[in-house]
This record gives sequence, structure tokens and C-alpha cells, in this order.
Amino acid sequence: MTPSPTLLQEARRIQAGLPLHILDSQQSRLDFLLSVSPFIGRVLQQQPELAPQLLEPTQLDWHYQDPLQQLPDSSEANVFRALRRYRNQVLAQVLAAELLGVKPIRRCLTEISALADGLINSAYQWAYQDLTAQWGTPMDPKGQPMPLLILGMGKLGGGELNFSSDIDLIFTYPDNGETQGGRRSIEHQQFFTKLGQKLISALHQVTADGFAYRVDMRLRPFGDSGPLVLSFGSMEDYYQAQGREWERYAMLKARVLNPDPVWTPQLQHLLKPFVYRRYIDFSAIESLRRMKQLIEQENRRRNRTDNIKLGAGGIREVEFVVQTLQLIRGGRLPDLQQVSIFAALNALCRHQLWSQADTEQLINDYLWLRRVEQVLQGIDDQQTQSLPQDELNKERLVLALGLTDWPQFSELTQACMARIHQQFKAVIDQGDNPEPEELALGRLCWDSQLPETELAEQLDWLDAEQAVELLSELRQFKLDCQKRNVGQEDVTVQMPGAVVRPGNWIYADADGVLVSDEKLDGA
Repeated sequence: MTPSPTLLQEARRIQAGLPLHILDSQQSRLDFLLSVSPFIGRVLQQQPELAPQLLEPTQLDWHYQDPLQQLPDSSEANVFRALRRYRNQVLAQVLAAELLGVKPIRRCLTEISALADGLINSAYQWAYQDLTAQWGTPMDPKGQPMPLLILGMGKLGGGELNFSSDIDLIFTYPDNGETQGGRRSIEHQQFFTKLGQKLISALHQVTADGFAYRVDMRLRPFGDSGPLVLSFGSMEDYYQAQGREWERYAMLKARVLNPDPVWTPQLQHLLKPFVYRRYIDFSAIESLRRMKQLIEQENRRRNRTDNIKLGAGGIREVEFVVQTLQLIRGGRLPDLQQVSIFAALNALCRHQLWSQADTEQLINDYLWLRRVEQVLQGIDDQQTQSLPQDELNKERLVLALGLTDWPQFSELTQACMARIHQQFKAVIDQGDNPEPEELALGRLCWDSQLPETELAEQLDWLDAEQAVELLSELRQFKLDCQKRNVGQEDVTVQMPGAVVRPGNWIYADADGVLVSDEKLDGA
């Protein structure tokens, strides 16, 4: 836990700019924390009164206290400032507790998620009260105020949020109607749209105090092209008619962050049939192979050789393995219907779908990668899963993990990822029938989020202008497909070098990936 001379010099440089008065017994801990995390230094610059809590291990426990409760007034500026400062305070405490060995990484992930839950709910309550004063209150059929239900997705939904992650949210409300009791009445859809926008701004907007959370709404029905909020009925219609396979994976970890005793069970009831099938659903494996191949294409495209999330044997592969087995068996085995990856793995073990030894090894390897990720993001509060290339941050990572040098770290991490990848292949291996490269390229063009100008290099049989034009038309076609159901009339689609003949169907699989132009049996 002793910093190198280079890191110690950097730590003392940061400390020189801090208005701190610390005890001699605390100096070594301060040197260690500042050597690893300039982020902690910035928090202490902003809130020097936190130093005693960060430097004394016995002071690193915390319980959520609504930062908006004690505000002299609930103006937007005051609310935004309180949310951001409290976020930074608690994240610094959680990071210090993990670095100093006070709390294991699994507990830290739980606490980071609990912090996000609390701040989202505090911001939601403030925004709801602010809007009802002007527009009135949306009421349910029994005359009770109607909530906006906030679905937390991904690691937030699973209670395993990253240190510096985006938060993926979906907004939904029970039923349509009009607000009551305000100076002016508006439709519920309008009210909840305003509420969602205000909540996002409270969390996402960058101010002098930074941001609370980057909010990503792209997992909602229709993605960026869809409405910000949907009623229960509209959401149910969407998933029944147009829900794609990747959305089933996403919904596995969906959790209502502001549960309501009346409406939450109803929402869970309508979403469950979309996620879990009553039969044993082996189609999930093929869907997983397609999604993984898309990621591998983008990894090669972006040269992601040191990414502990997306690389072979990374965090994503653990998630994919567990979620695939949940989708295959979860309809028949309700015990597998878990949002937590740890709870799901243990359930798979109980049902003998995973051995005890493999379960323990996979959890340990996953937690190692999550610990590495925590340190990577805690260095400078950056959303990254790529290993550092510069010597200073390599030293920081090694020091934080209690290792001796970079080769030791590389050996441990490579062995960990090799074990994960082996288990991943055991579940989804395509054997001797890998997907043709041409089809894989088609999937990449269909699903990639890369800019057209960057993706165009893959289409080397076209010049740059033609390739960009083709990709732009393809993405517009994809958006149009998402907005309406294709009728049964003949369709002709012409693109440079490709024609889909009249009388044939364009067949996209459940996750929206173009896979065939052949007529489907029984279509």
C-alpha cells in the first residue's frame, strides 16, 4: 500500500492544493487515496469537510439521507447542486472504503446502486411536486395520485451499478386521462413527458458541480425515435407486437426504482410474458451468438484488445451466459427470474444447471473484473473499461489492487478472462458452423451505432460517398420498420449491388437483424 516515488509526488502535489488539516496518523492513508484517485482529490477540494470521513475507516459507513430535505428552498439551482455534491461525497466514501479494504467489491456495487436509487427518487419527488403545482395531478380511477414508474435497467436494475456508469431508464405510467386541480389541465401523456424531461435534466445536466448521472433512454420502446414515456397499455402492445430479442435480454434486469404497491405488480405482470416463455426457449442461444458476433465485429473495428468488459472473457460474457440460461429455463423455473447476476448464478447452481465449482469460480472471476473496473473508473470518474496504456495509471491500478507490478496484474487478469471465455464458449459455441463473414458484416451495418463515415470503411467495394449514402438509407429503413408493421403486399428494395425481389419477404430476426430475404414458411 506504499505508493511509488512518482505517485507519491503526484499525491503531494494534489494535497498542496487542498485546504486540509489532518493528523499525522492520517497522512499515509491520504497519500494512498490521492495516489490512486485524483477524483477523491477533486471531491476534497470541493468539500474539505469530508476528509475525516474518508481517512478514518470507521467513518466510511453511510446511509442514504435525502440531500433535498434540508434545502432552504427547492429552486432548480439548489436542487442540482445538492444532488451532485451528495453523489460525489458518497462515491468518494464508497471508493475509499474499497481501496482501504474496509468493504468488499460486491458490497460497494450494492451501495453505488443504492445511492443511484436514492438520488433518482429524490429528483423524481422534487420534479413531481414542482409540476403538479402548475399543471395539477394525474389521478387514477380511484382518485389517487398516479405515479410515473421508473424502470432501472442493466446493472442499475440488478443492483450492481458501476462507479461511473450511465444509468439506463425507461419511463411508464398506468393509464391515460387528464390532470386535476391545477391552473390548467393537460393529458397524462403530456404531464409525464414533462416530468421525465425534468427528471433527466436534474440528473444529467452538467453544472459547475458536475453531473449526477448520465441518463440513457435508448432502451425504451422504439429507442430514440419513440416517445419518452408510454402508458402501460402502449408498452404492452409494443412488446407483444414488436419486441425484439435484445429487448428480452434488457428486460431480464428491469427493476422498478420507485415501487408502488398498486401499479408495480401490474407492470411486472404485463412484462413477464414477453421476457419469459412457458416453454424451454433454446432460441435465446442463437440470439446471443448474433449479439456477441456484432460486439466482436465492433471490437475489431475499434481495436478493443484491452477491454475488460467487451473483450473475450470480459464482464459482458458473464452477463450473456447467465442471461441466456435465464431466458432458456426461466419460464419453467421461476427461481431463475432474478435481476441480480449473483442471485441468478446461485439459482442456476441450485437447479444443477451450473456446477457448484463453476459457479464459485465464475463469481470470483466476475468480481475480480468488477473490482478492476471500479478502480479504473474511480481514478478520474471516467466511464471506461479499457486498461491504461500510460505508466502512471498502470501504477495506480497495481497499487489499488495490492499487487507488485503490471506483469502480475496481466497474468491474473488474463487467466481470469480465459476461464470466463471457456465457460462462455461451453454455452454458446457454434462448433463447426460459424456464421458467414458476409452475414456478420450485414449485421454490423444493421445494428452498429458507429457513424456512417466510420462504418463506411467496411464496405470496401464502394467508394466512401456511396458507402455513406447506403448506410444512411439503411438506417432510415430500419427506423421506418420500427415505426410500422410491414404489410403483406410485395416489396421491392433496391440498394447499390443488392435487390430483394418482389414476392419475397425481408426477414429480420427478433432483435431486428436482417438475416434473410427468403419467404418464411407459413408466413
